[in-house]
Amino acid sequence: MNITVTTEKPESGQLVATITIGNKDVDAAIAKTYREIARRYAFQGFRRGRAPRPVIDGIVGREAVLADATNSLLTEAEPLMIEQLDIVPLGQIDYGEDPELATEKQDYTIEAKIAVRPDVELDSYDAPSIEMPPEEVTEAEIDRQIEVLLSYRTTFEDVEEDRGAEETDIILADVENINNLREYEGENRMFALNDQRLQQEWRDALIGMKKDEEKEVRWTREHEREDDEPLKVEFAAKVKVNAIRKAVTPELTEENVKEDFGFDTIEELREAVKEEVEVDKKSTLPQLKEDRVVEAVGAHLTLEEVPAAYSEQVFQEIANQFLSQLQGQGMSLDNYLQARGIAADDFVADMRAQADERARQSLALDALAAHLGIEVSEEDLSAEFERAGVPNVKDAMAEFRTEGRMPAVRESIRRTKAVEWLVENADVTIVDEVARSREAADE
Repeated sequence: MNITVTTEKPESGQLVATITIGNKDVDAAIAKTYREIARRYAFQGFRRGRAPRPVIDGIVGREAVLADATNSLLTEAEPLMIEQLDIVPLGQIDYGEDPELATEKQDYTIEAKIAVRPDVELDSYDAPSIEMPPEEVTEAEIDRQIEVLLSYRTTFEDVEEDRGAEETDIILADVENINNLREYEGENRMFALNDQRLQQEWRDALIGMKKDEEKEVRWTREHEREDDEPLKVEFAAKVKVNAIRKAVTPELTEENVKEDFGFDTIEELREAVKEEVEVDKKSTLPQLKEDRVVEAVGAHLTLEEVPAAYSEQVFQEIANQFLSQLQGQGMSLDNYLQARGIAADDFVADMRAQADERARQSLALDALAAHLGIEVSEEDLSAEFERAGVPNVKDAMAEFRTEGRMPAVRESIRRTKAVEWLVENADVTIVDEVARSREAADE
């Protein structure tokens, strides 16, 4: 099929395209539709596939035939238009509520309204300044890793002093459900106060309670409903604290380094930890630098609010990717949320926040790529398909063009080149972030 496309851009975020399909392609589509209808249905007095057009028009209706043919034309023309314009539409392309039907022996022209990402700018196109951890392993990083290893041997002991429960403690408590807290009900129930699976209000209520203290805990949550009226849910329970247990982490000594970790000396353990951290840094620092330059350039986007259609598109991409990962692990979303104690509403809200931020960063990369004049060559496309490991690069590229998917590939390559420019030109300050964090905690 050969098509002609002309465009205008009445406003940012919208493109109006006029598509013209030649009369030969129109006639071929109409003839094909008649043949398909003749094969699909049994018309009395005619063998299947042999019914003439007048009979089909009389029974099915000529307008219905032309409507079917018009849909076929648009289905075939749409990806060709997307390829010609090199755009990635947001949502469905709008051809109007009652588009004109194609007719024989005439070119078919139709107007299409296409939602696209808005034109955006950055308030600065300079390479950003970022902080990065040093490539070499620091003593603070070794200390932190050893502390993690020691935390695996943490035990809990009863608190003898008269103090309230702290966030790192475990408490044993009798709980009597009053309203909607049956999962916490029972005698001498154990609650780790830093357990994210517990409701935040419940944890906040238990923190600060002392041994033998009793009180009634109450709070209300609002949930959105389809009618936009908030649904208020009340929670309440009576609590009596029986015991408070504090976490006790052993110190690293020459005695336990061999028993617990299999090394003769502390220095041998530190050297082994250093090697592990070095290996980890080699694999994680490049990605960390990319993440930070992209985050930094996203902060320069002048757009106040990401268009809802684009944010929704990114949200769907993130959600589908996450669900595919869960499926690969043989886990359902419900099981995942239950295992981590995450409410479905909180999970969706967090994912939408991620989608909004990723959308902002993507728009910022698009603006930077346009400013730098980044282009995508055929060699770039071939290399991208080769990296994807497709068996036949030429056929795969032809298929992507026919299906209108190549603009998305070009978009991805432009963004990748923009990230490479940021990584190469960023002003980097090396900071021992672990040491800084420990100093701040000490203060």
